[in-house]
Amino acid sequence: MTETDTAAVIGAATARPPPIHPLIVRVTHWINAVAMGMMVSSGWAIHNAYPTLPFLFPSWITLGGSLIDGLRWHFAAMWLVMINGLIYLAYGFLSGRLRRKLLPITPSAVVGDLRAALAGQLSHDDIAVYNAVQRLLYLGVILASVLVVASGLSIWKPVQLRWLVMLLGDFDNARLIHFAAMSAIVAFVVVHAAMALLVPKTLRAMIRGR
Repeated sequence: MTETDTAAVIGAATARPPPIHPLIVRVTHWINAVAMGMMVSSGWAIHNAYPTLPFLFPSWITLGGSLIDGLRWHFAAMWLVMINGLIYLAYGFLSGRLRRKLLPITPSAVVGDLRAALAGQLSHDDIAVYNAVQRLLYLGVILASVLVVASGLSIWKPVQLRWLVMLLGDFDNARLIHFAAMSAIVAFVVVHAAMALLVPKTLRAMIRGR
C-alpha cells in the first residue's frame, strides 16, 4: 500500500459522517418551537376574551392576559412562524429532504409500527430514518400548520379574504377549524416531547446535528 493509499484509508476512517439534521433544519426547528409556543399561549388569551368553545384556559398559561395584548403577541409570532415555516418547507422541497424523510407512508406500515411501539418493540437504532408512525405524525403536523395559518388569515382579514372564509364555511367555522388545528399541533408537541425524553439521542441530534 502506498503512502497515498494509507492516507486515504486513514482519512476515510476518521471522516465524520454527515449530520442527521443540517444546521438550517435545527435552527428552524427551535425557532418554530419558540414561535409556536408564543402563538398557542397568546391564542389561549384571545380565546379567553372571546371564547370559541364554552371553557377558559388558566390565565397563567396564557400570553398577554387580555384580548389586545394577546392579539399583539399573536400577530408578532404569526410572522415569525410563517417566515420560518416557509424557509423550512422551501429547503425541504428543494433539497428533497421532506420526500426522503416522510415518504412513502402505507397503512400497513403505520399499523405495524404502531403495534410495535405500543409493545415497546420499536427499534430506535437509526434515528436518521423515521418509522411509519413518525412519518405520519410529521406530515400531519405540517398539514395542520398550513391549516392553522390559512384559517388564522381568514379570521384576521375576513373581508379581504372572503373567498378563504367561504372555503372554510364561514367566520365561526373558520374559528373552529383554527382551534382544532391548534389542538392537533399541541397534541403533536406533547407526543413529540415525550418521545424525545424516552429516546434522548433524538434530542441531542436536534441540538448538535449528530
